[in-house]
Amino acid sequence: MSELRDVPESWPVVESTDLHRDAWVVAFRSDRVRRPGADHEEPFRRLVLEHPGASVVLAIDADDRVLCLRQYRHPAQYRLVELPAGVIDHPGEDPEQVARRELREEAALAAEHWTHLLSTLSSPGYSAEWIHFYLAEGLSPADRGDFLLEHEEADLEVFWAPFADLVDAVLAGDVADGPVVQAVLALQVRRDREAARG
Repeated sequence: MSELRDVPESWPVVESTDLHRDAWVVAFRSDRVRRPGADHEEPFRRLVLEHPGASVVLAIDADDRVLCLRQYRHPAQYRLVELPAGVIDHPGEDPEQVARRELREEAALAAEHWTHLLSTLSSPGYSAEWIHFYLAEGLSPADRGDFLLEHEEADLEVFWAPFADLVDAVLAGDVADGPVVQAVLALQVRRDREAARG
């Protein structure tokens, strides 16, 4: 059996057309792709969302409560339970530094201990966006600096939820934001394995 892991690979792009590109960090394009070694086949079209990646913070206090945000998301037409998160603003920016910045800006918190939980491709059928997940512990108040809450963030609700309740809400389908689900289940698996090891 081959090694159980994803393998980098890139198929030839015959033509690429920007459908939307502006000063923001994402762009949308149409690629015509050819299967390697299949020059006799017609290239096929794939839509690609360019995205620099993001970091998500699962911040847990000494009482095992998770810092949650409730935020309106227009594409989904939902007010979702989320975690502090943000886009990697500059090429090469360290994802953990992004996580630290987002926790400070969105929740006015800093953390003493940071643990990388996992990194995942959010939706590889149309984007190469990597999401990096971090556990933040040893929380303390922090200054937001010059960050201003605008647009949806101006209507942000910040609240604390017991970790066990959040796990239950995820498993019941009551909390469906993908990054929340991934972060919560990743930490639960870690805790279960640590408990099993004794």
